[in-house]
Amino acid sequence: MDAETKLPLQSASVFTQNTTIGTTTDAAGNFSLHLPNGGYDLVVTFTGYETASKRITTSDNNDKVLEISLKQKEKSLEAIAVVASNEVKDGLEKYGDFFVENFIGKTLFSKDCSIKNKEVLKFYYSKRKNRLKVLASAPIEIENRALGYNIKYTLDSFTHEYGTLISTYSGYPLFEQMNSSDPVMQSVWQKNRARAYKGSILHFMRSVYSKKLKEEGFEIQFVVKENENENPVVLKDFYGALNYKKNDSTNTVDIYPNQLNLAVLYKNAQPEESYISSTNEENKKFQLSVVKFLQDQPIMIEQNGYYYNQDDITLTGYWMWEKTADMLPYDYVPDTN
Repeated sequence: MDAETKLPLQSASVFTQNTTIGTTTDAAGNFSLHLPNGGYDLVVTFTGYETASKRITTSDNNDKVLEISLKQKEKSLEAIAVVASNEVKDGLEKYGDFFVENFIGKTLFSKDCSIKNKEVLKFYYSKRKNRLKVLASAPIEIENRALGYNIKYTLDSFTHEYGTLISTYSGYPLFEQMNSSDPVMQSVWQKNRARAYKGSILHFMRSVYSKKLKEEGFEIQFVVKENENENPVVLKDFYGALNYKKNDSTNTVDIYPNQLNLAVLYKNAQPEESYISSTNEENKKFQLSVVKFLQDQPIMIEQNGYYYNQDDITLTGYWMWEKTADMLPYDYVPDTN
């Protein structure tokens, strides 16, 4: 509904981000979604209104009516922000390829990904902050032919700090599976999705939840800084080191490691050659990522691998290198055969 008038909004887009689950509202503003057990971010978008999101978990009361109010965008403030941020007139020509590399990625699968509506991208450069910011006037439409997904990505923001060479972005992706009657293509998608899943942050969180880290090919270590050097500490009890605690009433798991920097080694796959060459990574035997936790901020993991608060951890290493081209929806289920 409209937050001010309380009138229903018809044809609003309602979906759980990073999944294939979505719908639109009817004339009365109503919607219905069936969500498998786990955690989700429910997202509602409507043209001219601010995006709204709400966390949904298995433990929520399913009989309770959920009401979501959307606020209209302040056009005057939006216009002031545009003027103040110095939009680059030829931004797509100047920064388009750079954005694609740092948003879609440079992995093997990224070569089969394309943005279909690049005209919605708006580029802003701040000379004082030496920062590039990218916004989108509509959801970014991504065609991932490697994994067999069309993605509508509602971009919240993308920033690149030239001083640190770090790119960060956030938003709300909705996946749609591509259709093909070709069994060969279906087999390629299935194999590529399995490859993208193995060793991913989604795979890791699910493995932590089910206490199957070692069986799934993961090892964790603490990264301890001593005299400006970072030294790995091998762990014998993974779950004790993570302070693993399961809440049977909510079917969630809390983790908060004894050290803030956690190295995650995935030993069942080697890093891609392009990662090794672009990062000068000496390790070629396993994929190495580092998860940095905030002080006194544990994270909670749901059955489907959804975890929050996602802003409370920082990923570096292999997981930071992998971008949108290697993302899978939370409702992806690997073939166990």
